[in-house]
Amino acid sequence: MLWVALSGLAFSCLNTIVRKITLSLAPFESQFLRYLFGVVAMLPLLWQQGLRAYRPVKLSGQLWRGAVHTLGLMLWFTALPHIGLADMTAIGFTGPIFIMVGAAWFLGEKMRGDRWLAALFGFAGVLVVVAPKFTAQGGWYALLMLASSPVFAASFLLTKTLTRYEKPGVIVLWQAISVTALSLPLGLLHWTAPTAWQWFGFAVAGVLGSLGHYCLTRGFRVADISATQSLRFLDLIWASLMGWLVFSDVPSQTTLLGALVILSSTVWIARREHRR
Repeated sequence: MLWVALSGLAFSCLNTIVRKITLSLAPFESQFLRYLFGVVAMLPLLWQQGLRAYRPVKLSGQLWRGAVHTLGLMLWFTALPHIGLADMTAIGFTGPIFIMVGAAWFLGEKMRGDRWLAALFGFAGVLVVVAPKFTAQGGWYALLMLASSPVFAASFLLTKTLTRYEKPGVIVLWQAISVTALSLPLGLLHWTAPTAWQWFGFAVAGVLGSLGHYCLTRGFRVADISATQSLRFLDLIWASLMGWLVFSDVPSQTTLLGALVILSSTVWIARREHRR
């Protein structure tokens, strides 16, 4: 469970950087460069451990997962510069629900009542935070952001399947390679020269993205994917913290109340899973 919580922290830092960059750079170019630097971040490990250590058991599984994730990223990056933070948070938190349903239908995981209860309380905490700020002014971009949630859910379910026979490092590397390759054509079509700050931002994003996906994959490998979804709501706490540190956004009373609800539900389900 700790692996999933750490992945949320890494992804929140990553999203802060990428969202700022996409305000002035084409979304598909940003998508390509973010994953290109994800590959670069893995090169030292590849050099140290050798190609054999990162050879996939089933290349087709890695490519299918990369293709599905690329589709979700295309929708997400297209909508990202046009969606407000509160709206993006509200829409993004539909993902755990899609994942839990998919885990029950396609992976045969037992959906215990406490997992659903923790997810519902976590989602309630999110609503407490975002409802007063929700504007729904994103138009069709909001629909694109919403459409990305079930696609990302499918990608994470494929990841869970891959962890049955692949190492986490292998999954992370081949995701970065496949998404980079599939994003290249559209990235070149919308190419503009990044600034020095943007190059540095993508380098940091590459490290954070690889770290986040590694932690998430480790979490999926040792626990049911449905059991980890309540921890996804912790991302709101990380995002609020990043907003305060980077953009000087002072948390409101509803933000603090919602964070308390989220944290309480997360601690409760984590303790129940640990006892089992």
